[in-house]
Amino acid sequence: MRFNRVGAANSFVFEEATIDRIQTAMQQGTLTASELVEHYLERIEAYDQQGPELNSVIVVNPNATERATELDRQFQTSGKVGSLHGIPVLLKDNVETNNLPTTGGSLSLEGYVPASDAPIVTKLEEAGAIILAKVNLHEFAVAGETVSSILGQTKNPYDLTRTPGGSSGGTGAAIAANFGVLGIGTDTINSIRSPASANSLVGLRPTLGLVSRTGIIPYSLTQDTAGPITRTISDAAKMLDAIAGYDSQDTATAWSIGHIPETYTAFLDLNGLQGARVGVLRSFFGNAPEHQEVNNVVNKAVEVIGGEGATLVELDTSLDADTLVSDVSIHLYELDEHLTNYLQNTQPQTPVESLAEIIDSGEYHPALEETFDEVTTLSTTDEEYKNRLVKRADLQDTFMQIMADNQLDAIVFPHQKRLVVPIGESQVERQGILTSSTGFPSIVVPAGFSSPTDTAPIGVPVGMEFVGRPWSEPTLIKLAYAFEQASQLRQPPQSTPPL
Repeated sequence: MRFNRVGAANSFVFEEATIDRIQTAMQQGTLTASELVEHYLERIEAYDQQGPELNSVIVVNPNATERATELDRQFQTSGKVGSLHGIPVLLKDNVETNNLPTTGGSLSLEGYVPASDAPIVTKLEEAGAIILAKVNLHEFAVAGETVSSILGQTKNPYDLTRTPGGSSGGTGAAIAANFGVLGIGTDTINSIRSPASANSLVGLRPTLGLVSRTGIIPYSLTQDTAGPITRTISDAAKMLDAIAGYDSQDTATAWSIGHIPETYTAFLDLNGLQGARVGVLRSFFGNAPEHQEVNNVVNKAVEVIGGEGATLVELDTSLDADTLVSDVSIHLYELDEHLTNYLQNTQPQTPVESLAEIIDSGEYHPALEETFDEVTTLSTTDEEYKNRLVKRADLQDTFMQIMADNQLDAIVFPHQKRLVVPIGESQVERQGILTSSTGFPSIVVPAGFSSPTDTAPIGVPVGMEFVGRPWSEPTLIKLAYAFEQASQLRQPPQSTPPL
């Protein structure tokens, strides 16, 4: 659908709209925030519980239209409120909002409305954004299929028989389907980048401490962070500008001081790959028949990197993502303690006050049963937990040495060795653990699509991950933007066409 206001010289195409295009249209008088919100609400109405039934939206913000009207009034009197003026945002429903329930996807928290917004929500609204809706996640963000007791299974809009990745799959599916402009995901192992990979999107996991986690239901605070899920690198950079920074309630963010540029958009360089050195982590490519679709896509993407002037360095290492998950990651050891501590310190009090009470209530999806059984046997006092913290430090050193020995600006590999799994199966061979276990930054970008099938008419999206040193978001944005602009691989799904 094209909107064409009476008397306007130009029409506005809503689908795949970026911040720049939206705000240019607002300046030209051909679009208002109210019209933008109305259009996205119409798309949610048409496609989330009807048509392809993506099942991604838990609750629409009833104040979104009023907020848009107020922003339009302010725009007429004094101009933009901030860098994200009038931009609709979708929040993963483990992020606290003081006017909407925050459930973590769980019936055990149904109806719980926090007393205040998470700091990242406050920052987004101060920048002029509109919180449009809360979206589905894998319950309590503990796995990668995006199924919850509060809403059920979210579908991948590119192949309705497949999952949208996870745990931020509601954000991924909804942003891919153009239900909003920007999305917030959270990431403990893969959970920003997995949905980005599975939905032809950009997913940016920031350096641990760059973005506040206050007001976000925790999984493992040693590994948890929040970040953008968007359709373009430019939008991700603009969103990162808004949410990055120190928060006295999250001591990890104290490390960010001195590492945040005036704007990440300064690194949107078309020639950003020229002269760069990019390592290709071959141990993160599969060698079985089920890996060939992904390998074919990512190898072509790597050729684009070289074609844009980067030196490609083949890396021969023994690093293995599954081994890092099983031997280094500490997420399962921290879940009980960190989630329970959060539940016991909420305002107002949540309906349940511990993981034990959640389990006793029975108000959670059966898919969590196995995870809950395991985590209740683990603790941060375990000797193995301490051993893993040592291995985590060793991994940080190993990564930095690989970067130094090869004089690299970044390392690339497929985010997932094989295509995102069908609904009903457990997610396998995702590789975000390299940065989630180190706390280092990475960006997943669209790398292309698998071969089309009857259920995936343009193929299943495949994502490529760029990984860098701590606080190297500017470098990663520069490299990823140059790749994105040279390749132009993002495509919207056919299941949610223009209205």
